[in-house]
Amino acid sequence: MSLPLVLVHAFPLTPAVFDDLAGRLTGTTLIRPALRGFGGPALGDAEPSVDVYADDVAAGLAAQGVERAIVGGLSLGGYVTMALLRRHPDLVAGVVLADTKASEDTAEAKANRLRMADAVERHGSRALRPMLDTLLGETTRRDRPDLVARVRDWLDAAPPDGVAWAQRAMAARPPSFGTLREAAARGLAPSTVIVGRDDDVTGLDEAGAMAAALGGVTVHVVDGAGHLSPLEHPDAVAEIVRETVVSP
Repeated sequence: MSLPLVLVHAFPLTPAVFDDLAGRLTGTTLIRPALRGFGGPALGDAEPSVDVYADDVAAGLAAQGVERAIVGGLSLGGYVTMALLRRHPDLVAGVVLADTKASEDTAEAKANRLRMADAVERHGSRALRPMLDTLLGETTRRDRPDLVARVRDWLDAAPPDGVAWAQRAMAARPPSFGTLREAAARGLAPSTVIVGRDDDVTGLDEAGAMAAALGGVTVHVVDGAGHLSPLEHPDAVAEIVRETVVSP
């Protein structure tokens, strides 16, 4: 594949979530931007929005001379990927949507995000500890104490201002099924959808709906993984990426 593969990280993490995956994709040009508030651009005065993240990523790629790329997004990174499709369609040749959703949040989910934003601003990032059970699948939590500890450390180190900004941005995001259908009609390819079998955030139904919106691409289900499948099972995800978007 001559095009670079851009990997956009999950909330509330950093590009380090892809370290294990990157080690299994040698020979592929990888770009792993850090999002605003998580080691990337300063938060500034911008209203929280996934569109701002997308514009940041596009600007960073332009600065590197990248005019077209495959973009892979994990969780929040998937929201950013879909925002790139809306705002910078000529940049995105294909997508990998991993453990993410094209649906907008329910009213309850939006309220929960806003409450968490407030809690982190008041109490710091240790308020994120309960997210461990959401991010990591049951199998991982049972069998991989090393990985549980690593993710716990990442949560504790997450910058509160970046966390709060991100939660408000995600709460405000629009649905993206129309964006995916429009991209598929333009010939977006290669593309694929990845979901952990234990991912209760995305779920198989949502993954299937995204795949259908992309024109019926394959849904790859990663056994034993939750909401961070590239971290929980990097070998399996690397194989999927190689077979579907690196050397389709």
